[in-house]
Amino acid sequence: MAYTKPGVTRNRIYQFVRQRLLDGEPPTVREVQTAFHMRAVQSAKSHLDALVKEGRLVKVPGKSRGYRLPGTKHSSRLAPILGRVPAGPFNIAVEEIEGYIPVRFNSEEQTVFGLRVNGDSMMSAGILHGDVVLVRSESEIHQGDIVVAMIDGEATIKEFRRVRNRIQLRPHNDAYPILSPKPEDLTIIGKVIEVRRYLEAISLIDEELNG
Repeated sequence: MAYTKPGVTRNRIYQFVRQRLLDGEPPTVREVQTAFHMRAVQSAKSHLDALVKEGRLVKVPGKSRGYRLPGTKHSSRLAPILGRVPAGPFNIAVEEIEGYIPVRFNSEEQTVFGLRVNGDSMMSAGILHGDVVLVRSESEIHQGDIVVAMIDGEATIKEFRRVRNRIQLRPHNDAYPILSPKPEDLTIIGKVIEVRRYLEAISLIDEELNG
């Protein structure tokens, strides 16, 4: 096996990690180990630690995918896709994790998760059946926000409106009625901040707890 100088290997690792970060998919130490066919995960960690010491990478403590490029205002993390949210007839939301998708966060304090849309009641708002919506937990919702709401224990995605001190949840499809739930039956889960659409089947990222 040919000998490779540590500096050459380290630079290759940096380019690999940099590209993954630019793609929004920060790697774990174990993924670096696998990509470079290293026998021990500690070898990959040593190179990554050296890149952090050199200032070429920054490590967020306590996160397996916590590497980022220095000087970036946003950090990339993986948000879980919890299940499906109806955009149509009511159905109980499934909270089983399907996988993870990379998301750019402004703050480590934000809670963001994905839900897969099931139905067509929001089609005129550009939210289609099969899309993944990214939802941010919000304490304050404004007029016209697209929200995920629970009504009497069932989830739905609609536009939030307040009319004469009553809350309305409006579809973006004339085939569906406007909802006017009682305040005691309504819980706003969060605000839809992004819609992801894939033109072909994708394999969602499985989070690694180690590495």
